Amino acid sequence: MKVSTKSKKVNKAWLNDHINDPWVKLAKREGYRARAAYKLKEIDETLGLIQPGHIVVDLGCTPGAWSQYVRRRLSPEGAAVGALDGAIIGVDLLPMEPVEGVDFIQGDFREPEVLQKLEQIVAEKLVESGARGKPKAKVDLVVSDMAPNLSGIESSDAARIALLVELAVEFSQNHLRPDGALVVKLFHGSGYSQLVKHFKENFKVVKPLKPKSSRDKSSETFLVGIGLKNPG
Repeated sequence: MKVSTKSKKVNKAWLNDHINDPWVKLAKREGYRARAAYKLKEIDETLGLIQPGHIVVDLGCTPGAWSQYVRRRLSPEGAAVGALDGAIIGVDLLPMEPVEGVDFIQGDFREPEVLQKLEQIVAEKLVESGARGKPKAKVDLVVSDMAPNLSGIESSDAARIALLVELAVEFSQNHLRPDGALVVKLFHGSGYSQLVKHFKENFKVVKPLKPKSSRDKSSETFLVGIGLKNPG
């Protein structure tokens, strides 16, 4: 297969930037599967979202860096292995290498059967929380690093991104505790202001954040909603 010279240059430049990225080096040193762990870490440290005992749903979890970070936050010793005080349920269309203590579902979050399986595991974890003496009626936190395959057609990509964000909001309305939080990834551009408006219609507090570990060239940002206005 022939590859254009321009494409080769772009790929080589990206690979060079990736290898020399301080966040990539730090992730490797600290045992995270991706630099994305530090995006959630900064959001959590800024807003104090994750506490031991929490039940957390990780949407779009592959390769597992966010689940790894949550797992360490829920460990009494802050460790990557061993005792876990709480529960993590991850979902992704792609396979994921196991993370100790994380219940993983491979499937499309948009499909009813996958959503049903997720809801079933959430229900089981809520029951288990009662058996541990920390009864919970609903999930404490939903985090979503979901992103569609982008086509480069702005209107089409904006619609795909909006759908994933709206589904995460809908799931949160049904399964999040009234003062819980939702973190989603989205991108500046077409449809951004509408998604912020959607968040403000559903959450009491809405905070946009761009962590330091997000690439400067990237239009990605994260939106955090805290406290449901109309809990399900």
